[in-house]
Amino acid sequence: MSFQDAIKSVFSKYATFTGRARRSEFWYFYLFVVLINIITNSLDRMLFENAILNSLAALALVLPQLAVGARRLHDTGKSGFRQFWLLLPIIGWIMLIVWWAQDGTPGANEHGENPKGAQAGAPYGGPAV
Repeated sequence: MSFQDAIKSVFSKYATFTGRARRSEFWYFYLFVVLINIITNSLDRMLFENAILNSLAALALVLPQLAVGARRLHDTGKSGFRQFWLLLPIIGWIMLIVWWAQDGTPGANEHGENPKGAQAGAPYGGPAV
């Protein structure tokens, strides 16, 4: 999945907390959020005395961030409510990063079909065994 495809996919599911999200979709979107944060923070420093643009961007991106985070956890077979671990500094953050970085469960799980397709989990793109 390319960077643009990941961003389009997340915004097309702006507040969709059901289903599954691939690792590339999740991490590309977070890269996008970091880049937006850097840009808006720089513009705020140049144009305003307050973080007006950065606050507006953060407000606009919080819902898709939570949604793609929940879908990423669903891909690993976990509940999206595990994002509440973010409220626990350091330990909770580390746990979530590890879960978000894990490969998704092969095949379908309780949250839907594997977003990688039918051949996911097959060695070297060959037929699944």
